[in-house]
Amino acid sequence: MPTQTTAAVVRAVRGPFTLEQLELSDPRDTELLVRVVATGICHTDLSMRDKLYPVPHPLVMGHEGAGVVERVGAAVTKVAPGDHVVMSYNSCGTCPSCLEHRESYCHDFFGRNFGGTRPDGSVTLSSPDGEMHGNFFGQSSFATLALCHERNVVRVPDDVPLELLGPLACGVQTGAGAVIHSLEVRPGTTIAVFGAGSVGLSAVMAAKVCAATTIISVDLNPARLALAQELGATHTIDAGSVDAVAAIMEITGAGVDRSLEAVGTATTIRQAVDCLAPRGICGLVGASTPDDEVSLNIVHQMTGGRVLRGIVEGDSTPERFIPQLIELYRRGMFPFDRLVTFYDFADINAAIADAEAGDVIKPVLRMGGAT
Repeated sequence: MPTQTTAAVVRAVRGPFTLEQLELSDPRDTELLVRVVATGICHTDLSMRDKLYPVPHPLVMGHEGAGVVERVGAAVTKVAPGDHVVMSYNSCGTCPSCLEHRESYCHDFFGRNFGGTRPDGSVTLSSPDGEMHGNFFGQSSFATLALCHERNVVRVPDDVPLELLGPLACGVQTGAGAVIHSLEVRPGTTIAVFGAGSVGLSAVMAAKVCAATTIISVDLNPARLALAQELGATHTIDAGSVDAVAAIMEITGAGVDRSLEAVGTATTIRQAVDCLAPRGICGLVGASTPDDEVSLNIVHQMTGGRVLRGIVEGDSTPERFIPQLIELYRRGMFPFDRLVTFYDFADINAAIADAEAGDVIKPVLRMGGAT
């Protein structure tokens, strides 16, 4: 019998989120029902609100959910009712990428995370006036109850504040994973991070964990640059007042070994490539639109052996990486809680407005009933 859930629904492009009572399907064999304690708001949610990608509306979004398992399908063995979990991105488990534990490059990543339905086309949510699109990142966690999949759920320890852990599912693991997995930052590495939002600041913290010697944070917001310095940046650059590439060259001489672009504009991508030392690698995690393009100097790229590569979810396998980040947090080495500002679920539109204004870094919605 369908379960009632209160969910934040977007019905119009760039429209507000409205709290509505919806019906949530029962879990199938490999699905589970989670009582959501808290969920982060990510730039991806807002991009889908604005339909920068072809997602269906009306839609329940949310993809950084944390909560408590209520019920499990007959084939679920990874978790049991009462377990604390974080819900991350979904994947098929059978394509070449998934079989090689590169799930963030699943051949059906778009369908399973942005399609609005299960892979077979069935819906997980319905409203009194008709069908509702859900299954966003295999969870749609802007809701008091979420239906997710065994593949995209990660069991987490009971002794860490559950309401804090949702951002590990996407934004935090993207920034940290890009540094640790994709760019393979090592002791002595020099790195420049463009953008000091939740992804960029997570990258700064991860670079410090990896013992990078020069960690340069580039942004336009002085307050965020100050926080970046507190979190591990050895240098900060206000790109609104100086030439960022020239400033990086002045700091490093030959350029940086690694750069991470977490903004998503052609200008910052070009800067992130231009500041690379020979054999340097630039990773792209910033959210661009499908039509965005960038031009590069071919001679600079080729003769220096420089690499530009895209990164999804920090090349992370959530079931392995999220517990590692939690352990770093416990040891005081990865204070991602400093990025978080909490809001009541009913204040979702205020939280989004504050995030878009740059007043907060990572808004997290509390659904109530945290344990």
